[in-house]
Amino acid sequence: MHMLAETAVATIRPTLSPERLRRLYKQKSESGRKCATRSGLWIAVAVYIAYAFTDYLFIGDVVRYTIAGRLAVSAIALCTLELLLYRKAKADTVDMAAAASVLAAYLVWLLTAQMTTVREAFSYYMVFGAIFMMSVNLFFSFRFPLALAASVTNVLIFVGALYLFAPMLLLHKLILGAFCISCFIFTSYVNLQLNRERYKVFLNALEASLQQAAAEERGKALLHLSNTDSLTGLENRRAIDQRLRDHWQRWQDQRAPFAVLLIDVDYFKHYNDCYGHQEGDRCLVAVSQLLQSVASSYGSIIGRYGGEEFIVIAPMQNSERASALAEAMCAAVRALAWPHEHRRDGTTVITVSVGVSYTRDQTKQVDKVIHEADRALYAAKATGRNTVVVFDPDDPQSSDDSEDIAATLKIALEHGLVHLVYQPIRNVQTGKTDGVEALMRLRMLDGTAVPPDRFIPVAERTGSIVKLGRWAIRTVCRDLLATDLVQVASVNVSPIELKTPGFASYVAATLAEFDVAGARLAFEITEGVELEIDQDVVRCISDLRALGAQVWLDDFGTGFAGLSWLRLIDFDTVKIDRSFLHDSNTERGKRMLLDIISLLRNRGVKILVEGVETIEHQLLMQQYGINQIQGYYIGRPAPAARLETGNVLPFSMARKLDSKRLS
Repeated sequence: MHMLAETAVATIRPTLSPERLRRLYKQKSESGRKCATRSGLWIAVAVYIAYAFTDYLFIGDVVRYTIAGRLAVSAIALCTLELLLYRKAKADTVDMAAAASVLAAYLVWLLTAQMTTVREAFSYYMVFGAIFMMSVNLFFSFRFPLALAASVTNVLIFVGALYLFAPMLLLHKLILGAFCISCFIFTSYVNLQLNRERYKVFLNALEASLQQAAAEERGKALLHLSNTDSLTGLENRRAIDQRLRDHWQRWQDQRAPFAVLLIDVDYFKHYNDCYGHQEGDRCLVAVSQLLQSVASSYGSIIGRYGGEEFIVIAPMQNSERASALAEAMCAAVRALAWPHEHRRDGTTVITVSVGVSYTRDQTKQVDKVIHEADRALYAAKATGRNTVVVFDPDDPQSSDDSEDIAATLKIALEHGLVHLVYQPIRNVQTGKTDGVEALMRLRMLDGTAVPPDRFIPVAERTGSIVKLGRWAIRTVCRDLLATDLVQVASVNVSPIELKTPGFASYVAATLAEFDVAGARLAFEITEGVELEIDQDVVRCISDLRALGAQVWLDDFGTGFAGLSWLRLIDFDTVKIDRSFLHDSNTERGKRMLLDIISLLRNRGVKILVEGVETIEHQLLMQQYGINQIQGYYIGRPAPAARLETGNVLPFSMARKLDSKRLS
């Protein structure tokens, strides 16, 4: 066979030897050869029978015999062929049967035609045997050895018939014999070339198929890589987004419900800071493998959605089963007992928070499902982490009102929908107002007021808090401090603001713009579950202190990291949460409040107690020697204009009123 073609393919797949290639060629061409032989023989039989018309013209006296022979040979040949095909004979056997049929057709015709009395016409008519030779070599797809053998046999039959039956001159016999041999040589050569070309076509097709297979393998590998998270081996966000669209389409078409679970590894950034990123990667891999195992047991799909966040798509008939899956994942991660000794909530192992959403008739977009799961996850983190929250559309905090709030926050500054009010801070010992706390207020476009506990979480979740917080700092410096309306003003600052690059630089630029000393501006940091002790926060606080700004710790005692914060940072003032003062009507509550006061005094920080709402509260704080107090009894939040008109009650007048009330 063609060695160049074999070499070309062998360079692509060196393991395929020429012998293996020929065997593969024979195997691959088996079915095609059978089909070609079958169609070829049926056409040959049709032509063979049609040539009975020439018998009628040239040897009409024996035409009845030749036609009978033609019909008999044709019937036998076709029946034999179909029987072999029915019995699933090999292609070589079918080809041999077809070649034998062609030779038999020529031989039967010779035996019947030689009975004619028109001898001279018959002598020249015999040369039509070359047609049978050409049919074997050119019109069938016989392999070269079989075609050659059939052609040689055909030549021998012709030469024998020419010698026995042809009454012509020897010269004429030699001419006819030479013509037959020439046809034999020509058609055999053409058959050889056709077989070579068929083999070359096979090799080229094989090469193309191997290249295509390799390209498909590379494509599949690239597709797998593009859809796979390199660290955990889970599906990445791109693949999960497509999965979400597929499930959403089934929900739209077949009402096949599904749940989405967003899973966040608790305090993972702090884990990375404490243990290093390599250990963080090991932790994520272990957690991801565990979550994947749990998800698979529920017939769900899990992927990494980014950072330490995972997403699960769970085809389920009810939200209760989705909640059970979420609880199982939380429990499994807790049972993993992966150490996290530096948490600030009393837990010493890695845990996860899970937000769950479920398709409802009111769900109109796939993004809505993700958004609801994200809101549920936010709620899970806000309530202490290591828990599961299922999105509840009937919960006011989860209602679509928050979407209206989020939209309003985007345009709040441009449309004047936010303003600041200020609550006085009184010095118990001097009776003077030491400062005010700036509190933000929001109203909707229709004038409806939105409580801070409603819009502040939305602002933090959407990132609007950064822009609003900077506006508050600028407003306080411009309206209060630059005009010397108050000596000190405090502004609440979100952990998101502290982590935002350039926050301290903005504060410095604002203080310089209004020529305000840094010590007159205080930043209240709330001790809540969302404030993680990380390097970015500590660095930002250090930069604020370098500007001379005061740093206060708000709501002390309500979170988990108060003592850690006191150890890391020298706060100017610590505000004790109102709940401790309100619990002081019992002996146990009083002891708790005194313990906190003693702790803070030992740290040498100023103490401010919130929630002073009665004369009894104020007198108790005087008894305990507290520096500063704040609450509705001292003064309610009011706009800056009312501060100018003396809305803050002087301490001497307040004391007289207090005495009257006590009497």
